[in-house]
Amino acid sequence: MKKVMMAVILMLMANMVIAGDKIMMEGSTTVLPIAQIAAEVYMDENPDVDITVRGGGSGVGAASLVDGSCDIADCSRPLKEKELKAAVANGIDPVAHVVAMDGIAVILHPSKSIDAMTKDQIKAIYTGSISNWSKLGEEKQEIVVISRDTASGTYEAFNGLALDKAKVRPDALLQASNQAVASIVAKTPGAIGYVGLGYVTSKVKAVTVDDVVCEKETILSGEYPLSRPLFMYTDGKPKGILKEFLDFIKSEEGQALAEEAGFVGLK
Repeated sequence: MKKVMMAVILMLMANMVIAGDKIMMEGSTTVLPIAQIAAEVYMDENPDVDITVRGGGSGVGAASLVDGSCDIADCSRPLKEKELKAAVANGIDPVAHVVAMDGIAVILHPSKSIDAMTKDQIKAIYTGSISNWSKLGEEKQEIVVISRDTASGTYEAFNGLALDKAKVRPDALLQASNQAVASIVAKTPGAIGYVGLGYVTSKVKAVTVDDVVCEKETILSGEYPLSRPLFMYTDGKPKGILKEFLDFIKSEEGQALAEEAGFVGLK
């Protein structure tokens, strides 16, 4: 009987260890590439750890943190006041960890001859004051405005940094991910969109904003006007495997992975 009890205890202890080595991450599609590559490398180096990574947007990540259904919420913006209040009401203590820097790149179809735009022009397009490319020296063509949806941290950041919190024009096509925005702009000659730096490819044209290129040096210096930090949030100060994983992301190796994913490392 004692042997049976001991076997049951050992089995329960083993299950507790396994459960403790599982991490659920959810949220921002901007932070997603960093989370994915970091999780893959960390699991390769630590085979006993199981990390699940999901997107959905910063709002989804924040909601998951508040209701306790994720261990790490990926956010491309700080938590909102109402999210912080909801967290406290639910006994959650959100702690922010900056894991990389990013620049929100304004992108056009490669057929456009425009290489530079001002914040005022971008705001005029996104709020509806300018609706035709002829106003910017191009041939007459309606501007197709592509934006992230309101659950997106990139939307929130762009709205504050580029639009001074003005409302986006009602005919803008709202997309659920950076990849969707980039894909539509690449296929639509009259389109304009915005994405995190890691989603800029040769299939789209990233323009300068106020004569500043969206690149590592200008993002780190803050010179690029649409620069922002990227966050991972935990409930309280991380301990155990959560702390080890976040320490890994902030390490030289982890920051090199963030750069590999197309973003700007902190080191």
